[in-house]
Amino acid sequence: MSYDFQSYPDREMLAMDLANKLSGDLRMSLKNADRVVLAVPGGTSPGPVFDDLCAANLDWSRVDVVLTDERWVPEDSPRSNTRLIRERLLVDRAAEARLLPLYKPASEPEDALAELQAQIKDNLPLAVVLLGMGEDMHTASIFPGADQLTRALASDAPTLLAMRAPGAPEPRITLSARVLNEAMRKHVLIFGPEKRAALEKAEGLSNEEAPINAVLDEAIVHWAE
Repeated sequence: MSYDFQSYPDREMLAMDLANKLSGDLRMSLKNADRVVLAVPGGTSPGPVFDDLCAANLDWSRVDVVLTDERWVPEDSPRSNTRLIRERLLVDRAAEARLLPLYKPASEPEDALAELQAQIKDNLPLAVVLLGMGEDMHTASIFPGADQLTRALASDAPTLLAMRAPGAPEPRITLSARVLNEAMRKHVLIFGPEKRAALEKAEGLSNEEAPINAVLDEAIVHWAE
């Protein structure tokens, strides 16, 4: 497994450079396909990247945007990743992009899994994916100790899985490691010394112990203090 590690002097420069790289990857992919899919994470870290990326001059009307994972909460919840990307990515020029949802009103994610998966699987492989990583070395909602971890990491994993994990206050829905890893371009965004140390620690661990390992090969990791 090999990946390209790029460090930046500050987070602002990282956000601008990463947004440029993502838009360049999308532009290249659009030369070879009628439509392309961009997968992005939620959380606070990618917000500044989205603020720059949404203004990129490319044909957003041919771009589908999907989250790498979502908490099973209504879109008006402050914990909704869908809400984040609607407010910070699907604006400006990127307002023309089409969202492939990972949530619909249902009591449990299993109740909507088949319908949500059907909207995504015919648009695979992902053209570009941006991932985050937690200090526990999870990525998307593929957590160490999660109830569907083995299945999420399997080479024949489904497109989407419902996931429940220790410490996660609500169920999640996540793209599988197989789908994430098959993306044509992969980027990982991490901030701070703790996450850099976690990434280094992951090198000696199994995918079950460090799920980030399942998607790192040929990825570009972007880090700033």
